[in-house]
Amino acid sequence: MPRSTRLPRPTPFALAALFCGVAHADPIPEKAEDAEQQMQTVVVQASAEADSYTAKSSTGAARLDLPLRETPQSVSVITRARLDDFQLDSVNDMLETATGVTVERVENDRTYYTARGFDITNFQYDGVGTPFVFGLVMGDLDTAIYDRVDVVRGANGLMSGTGNPSATVNFLRKRPTVPFQASASVTLGSWDTRRVETDISGALNVEGTLSARIVGAYEDGDSWLDRYSAKKKVFYGVVEAKLADDTTLTVGHSSQINDTRGGMWGALPLIHSDGTPTDLPTSYSTAPDWTRNHVSDQRTFAELVHRFGNGWRAQLTATRSTTNTNGKLFYTYGEVDAATGLGLVSYPSLYASELAQNLLDASATGRFTLGGRQHDLSFGANWSHATLEDISHYGQGIGTALPALDQWTGNYPEPAFDASTDGSSYVDRRKSAYVAARFNLTDPLKLITGITHTKADSSGTAYGVTKFKSNTKTTPYVGLTYELTPALTAYTSYTEIFNPQSETDANGVTLDPMEGRTTEAGIKGEWFGGKLNAAAALYRTKQLNTAEQAGVTSAGKSYYRGIDAESKGVEFDLSGELAKGLQASAGFTVMNLEDPDGNTVKTYMPRRLLRLSATYQIPSLPQLRVGATANWQDDIYRNEASGVIRQPSYATLGLMGRYDIDRQLSVAVNVNNVTDKRYLTSLYWSQSYYAAPRNASVTLNWKY
Repeated sequence: MPRSTRLPRPTPFALAALFCGVAHADPIPEKAEDAEQQMQTVVVQASAEADSYTAKSSTGAARLDLPLRETPQSVSVITRARLDDFQLDSVNDMLETATGVTVERVENDRTYYTARGFDITNFQYDGVGTPFVFGLVMGDLDTAIYDRVDVVRGANGLMSGTGNPSATVNFLRKRPTVPFQASASVTLGSWDTRRVETDISGALNVEGTLSARIVGAYEDGDSWLDRYSAKKKVFYGVVEAKLADDTTLTVGHSSQINDTRGGMWGALPLIHSDGTPTDLPTSYSTAPDWTRNHVSDQRTFAELVHRFGNGWRAQLTATRSTTNTNGKLFYTYGEVDAATGLGLVSYPSLYASELAQNLLDASATGRFTLGGRQHDLSFGANWSHATLEDISHYGQGIGTALPALDQWTGNYPEPAFDASTDGSSYVDRRKSAYVAARFNLTDPLKLITGITHTKADSSGTAYGVTKFKSNTKTTPYVGLTYELTPALTAYTSYTEIFNPQSETDANGVTLDPMEGRTTEAGIKGEWFGGKLNAAAALYRTKQLNTAEQAGVTSAGKSYYRGIDAESKGVEFDLSGELAKGLQASAGFTVMNLEDPDGNTVKTYMPRRLLRLSATYQIPSLPQLRVGATANWQDDIYRNEASGVIRQPSYATLGLMGRYDIDRQLSVAVNVNNVTDKRYLTSLYWSQSYYAAPRNASVTLNWKY
């Protein structure tokens, strides 16, 4: 076909088909039998992809599109099929099924994530990094707009620049399709939860050079927690244009708005002043009914891709994201007397923040010849600029004594928020350049090497404290893979990452950056043409010079020291088709986390984690698919001044069943926490709350 730099004119019929879902945007075949054959082909291909619990390749480790078996780091894939089968509509629910990842639900509307003993501070969207400014996620992020999610564990400085040696979570967004496709679902669940979701995609012109996709979701419902309710609205629109045969421009925008009422700031007191557990009801909440929280997450991206005739590919991506929050919050603190239930006092606040991030990423990948062999090369650069503004208006009545725990019903009048004001204002800047190559040393032996050079600095004030950090560092990446058999590959790798710090020591000197180093070795397998992947890994990770408060100066200013920690462990990961009709995902991790003196640290993190998910299509009744998911973790605890807070080991079980009424309509039932297990959501803080008891949902799905 001749090259064309001008987009063909969209047809009104195609536009109507996309946005209203009433017609097909592809050219209409002249014969009815041709139309039937074309539609059947599309359905079969979509079904094969939709049922998979694994992926054949990933770019998460070095931006080289490598099979999972040839990637010298631990990689777990969460596909669209798993998200749909088990109604994993939130990022929190999704990551709770990921190998080695712990979801720390410290509050109703704020969450931390950890892996290998350290905080996860890096998300990526289609491979472009977005570091956390707060180190946590605000609101309940939805998964409706993603095709799949890759989790790369260990230090990942080559792709992330800065962060912790924990993991990088890469979200791969849904993209437009040329064949018309549409889906919709309605879900009714426990606590009057209602969810509606739709996904429409197709060409906008007859030539198929312009296509678009729209995804929308709305969810509203109450909760097992007293006075708590949540609502979220999700929209995602993306347009893809072929500017020429080898050049594609993609522009998209996603919007998610979360509104909650009755949410806790902080959580429940877990022990009395004498060290005995408070043992509050599962539904207990310390939040008055006037508390609320609003989180708006807006992301716009533009991506230009050009494929050269010699197999090289260049990409330029620009991203603009903003996260705005505001809320009326109510925190409780103090020690509770076991006999009277008294001791908690109030701390109301009005809070607002605005985080804006601009990112620009340029990269190129391709092959080159050296020594008579073909090798892979990837290089690029990225730049980011982020600003944060937040303010707290403290309420009247801070320190007011609250009723006894067994008499507390959230009946606290909303105060005037004019007692005092404080806040933060700072700027974060990062620049990175990287190069990575995979050398084909022999047919079975491959060497991956790379370096990233990063300059990161931030400056500003945070609640009366001046913050400034600036560091430049080059981090290496080395990986080696050896094909033992056509199905098995052994690998080893060494990776690094760093993170600047603004904390100062007792002499007022800013601490050196935190450094993370991971050494890993393992074996990976791939069977049935890539339909099944499995891996076993041994790793050793060091996090050096992490800031920890060491005391307070005579002027009342906190000072810090750098501490070291080492994590060692074993990981097993499996995903894909075990037999015809049987899709499964499994992960088991064992971790040891100590300081340089051999003392156990971060006892609130589980040392052993088991994740299992599986579905089976009944051969005698192919319309029926049944499945189960199970999570287990060992016991965790925290040492506090008044005693030990402990969460014993526990397991949760989920069940699902889906029946295809016909080729377009199906109904699914999901039951979570089948055994009604009672457990705390986290011990990351000394306060926590209880997870959801047994709950269920019914979903009606339609696909075209």
